[in-house]
Amino acid sequence: MGKLDGKIALITGAARGQGRSHAVRFAEEGADIIATDLCDQIASVEYPMATEEDLAETVRLVESTGRKILATKVDVRDYDAMERAVTDGVNALGGLDIVVANAGIMPICGDGGRSVQAWRDAIDVMLTGVFNTTHLTVPILQAQGRGGSIVIISSTAGMRGLGVNPGSLGYGAAKSAVVNLTRSYAKSLGPDMIRVNSIHPTAVNTPMVVNEAFGTFVAENPQIAEALQNTMPVPMVEPLDITNAIMYLVSDEGRYVTGQQLAVDAGFLVR
Repeated sequence: MGKLDGKIALITGAARGQGRSHAVRFAEEGADIIATDLCDQIASVEYPMATEEDLAETVRLVESTGRKILATKVDVRDYDAMERAVTDGVNALGGLDIVVANAGIMPICGDGGRSVQAWRDAIDVMLTGVFNTTHLTVPILQAQGRGGSIVIISSTAGMRGLGVNPGSLGYGAAKSAVVNLTRSYAKSLGPDMIRVNSIHPTAVNTPMVVNEAFGTFVAENPQIAEALQNTMPVPMVEPLDITNAIMYLVSDEGRYVTGQQLAVDAGFLVR
């Protein structure tokens, strides 16, 4: 018996990295998955973003567990497209219990990160995209009357400023703003037994961090390299470490946890 038997989870940014890890683990624990991802490039992002092939691999991995998945190529910045994806997923799988607003970008490297457009892209994807995701799914959870769990993926950058250019300033601003969104939703949705929490990872071993552009960025900004050190002697954590924390929040083990900011940061924030 899995911890999420009979549940249906929406995960944005599910093509690879953290999103794929969440989708596969949730499926292993008995959940069916509604998965979305942009599967395209944003000009201010210097590293290669996820592809349709990546999303297809997430589908394959979820289906290999025996669970169902409906995966859609969609931009979280596009409210109408997200509405269609959510509606189609809920209709196809029969409801919704868990929402993980995971989609994110790191437009902080190279010329892209130095552009004003990088600020706009960061805010649009990681703040407006989170709003779109939650605004569309909250009424569904409320109408079902069986509670639910929403997890917003923030960052340690949302609790400590690290900005050096428009892209990194936008990244930190978006990740800070979703903390307020988390607390606001937790307060208003508590009577409906809908829990809302945010997760704050340190650097995670995904293509968003492990790429040539980010390596060059850190080399060119030694103060960033110093600032990114964890207290525990590990350079980064694994996607599964984030997934395990989310599993606690979305399962019955965390049934009375809401409005919290959970850092999975190897001691980054106490350094």
